[in-house]
Amino acid sequence: MHRIALLALPGVFPLEFGVAAQVFTPQAGYALTPVTVAPLSSAGATLSTARGLDALQGAETVIVPGYQDTSAPLPDGVVASLRSAHARGARLVSFCSGAFALAAAGILDGRSATTHWQKVDELRERHPAVDVQPDRLYVDDGDVLTSAGVTACIDLSLHLIRRDHGAAVANDHARALVAPPSRSGGQLQYVDRVRPRPTGHRLDDLREWMSRDLRRAVTIDMLAREAHVSRRTLARRFREETGTSPLAWLTAARIDRARQLLETTDDPVERIGHDVGLGTSASFRSAFHRHLGTSPQQYRGTFRHDRGTDRRD
Repeated sequence: MHRIALLALPGVFPLEFGVAAQVFTPQAGYALTPVTVAPLSSAGATLSTARGLDALQGAETVIVPGYQDTSAPLPDGVVASLRSAHARGARLVSFCSGAFALAAAGILDGRSATTHWQKVDELRERHPAVDVQPDRLYVDDGDVLTSAGVTACIDLSLHLIRRDHGAAVANDHARALVAPPSRSGGQLQYVDRVRPRPTGHRLDDLREWMSRDLRRAVTIDMLAREAHVSRRTLARRFREETGTSPLAWLTAARIDRARQLLETTDDPVERIGHDVGLGTSASFRSAFHRHLGTSPQQYRGTFRHDRGTDRRD
């Protein structure tokens, strides 16, 4: 049996804790031990029969599910226990905001990692040494693995079973969970918007003008004239406020509008591509896949199970 310690921190998300408990069973080849620093309650459930931090010493894998207050200091002993487990060769895994615990222990420094998209900016700001991958479902960095939200926790768990025991065992377990047997960690999270949120406001009027008619073909010269600045000043200010170029931001805004139309209308894909300024069906599909890792038709099917999708996609 592969020994797993499941470390529940204060404010642990019960669903993510439950994912690990449901997936890593003896039938899948695991002996799982719940671990807490003290009896704790979360969302009305009380965990009182878990072991203490000493249980991490014999674990081959330590899993840290997400927890609520990522700004709070970790309980005494947690950082030292995580560092000790990592130093002796244990595999460390985080679900969702559990990445903050690994980052606080310095385990993610210099590594690629991910977390729930709503927590990405906070993780970057508080732990700048971490190479945060904002769009990944999960990141496998060898002996340290991190995932995004709840469904991505399942993806990462099945990925671990596949690594440990092979595809057949992972596929059987996926069937029991009624889950896809494999989703690549590189598949993008379904974030609320593709275009970056601005951190400055000098070019708010320009961005509003750009968004007003997404079908309009624009050039850098047109945008510079609209903003009453030079091309160079426009490029510099736009990057300062959004982290990207004006035309890249506009493409992302078009993708965001296309997502909205795919979710809420029955418009054909060809029309949507035209209406948002992304051109032909082929160019629209290419841009959509580049930003979201899926096709417009697959995206529509994911978010609209109650209606048919455009068969011409």
